[in-house]
Amino acid sequence: MTTYVLVHGAWHGPWAWERVTPLLHATGARMLIPDLGASGDRGLHGDARTIAAALDSVPEDEKLVLVGHSYAGLVVREAADLRPAAVDHLVLVDGWAGPDGASLFALAPDAFVTAIRAAAASGDGWRIPPPPPAAFGVTDTDDAAWLADHLVPQALRTFTEATRLTGAVDRVPGTAIHCRLAAYPFDRFAAALGYRTLPLDGPHDVMLTDPERLVRLLLDGRGRPMRFENRKFEV
Repeated sequence: MTTYVLVHGAWHGPWAWERVTPLLHATGARMLIPDLGASGDRGLHGDARTIAAALDSVPEDEKLVLVGHSYAGLVVREAADLRPAAVDHLVLVDGWAGPDGASLFALAPDAFVTAIRAAAASGDGWRIPPPPPAAFGVTDTDDAAWLADHLVPQALRTFTEATRLTGAVDRVPGTAIHCRLAAYPFDRFAAALGYRTLPLDGPHDVMLTDPERLVRLLLDGRGRPMRFENRKFEV
């Protein structure tokens, strides 16, 4: 059996995967969806330890695919570095990723960093209020309203802490799914790490707007064509 550990990005929660999970479940896969939490002045390293603890709960005889969306690209790489023997495959979905010592702010353009720091400073200084749904490419009226109701503040330290990697993560095979409408070069981040890159037409929050096509790529680790009918996948 394959277990998918699905890790949400900044301002999101486990609910971000709720349109993906029934599709994966229909294939017989098992899912584990950790909550990085929305309260407290946490950082990247704390989030990575949360994911490493989740990996420890997966039986050793199961194939484990660790998936990180957006900010969680950094989180899952650090978690995989802590538990390289547990992870069979690492998948980034429009994920920020870099070598040892990289932080999200180090990878992001100056304009992004300035805007995020200003947003945090407008509040209590250590949390970043959520941006509008359009920032994630969600423009459908109903989806945007639903997303706006669910988004939560993000601790600023998750963006400033630099990853701590020993190099063990480089022994874990990786794939990067990059959305063509994304504003940042997620494909180049991944290619620089030696990951295979797969394009997907859609916005940054593609797991909400087009979960079916995303699941096709999550399932299709070897490039096999798949057909989706009646909410079940056929190889």
